[in-house]
Amino acid sequence: MDDQDILQRIQGLVEEERELREKAESAAPGPEHAPDRTRLKRIEEDLDQCWDLLRQRRAKLQYGENPDEAAPRPVRQVEDYRG
Repeated sequence: MDDQDILQRIQGLVEEERELREKAESAAPGPEHAPDRTRLKRIEEDLDQCWDLLRQRRAKLQYGENPDEAAPRPVRQVEDYRG
């Protein structure tokens, strides 16, 4: 997966997140929306991982290393990361 692939994945996730949030805002709260909340959480985790992988790749490239050696890290390691 190269930088362009990662950016396309990020774009797709952001679009899906936006659609789910708009849907949630226009719907009445209730247990039937639990799958949407679960999916939103997973999207947030996936985005954290994608951004982290992109940062890893760019750092490796900057320091003359092979960006293809960067690998996704576990969600627990990257969640809520602010860089």
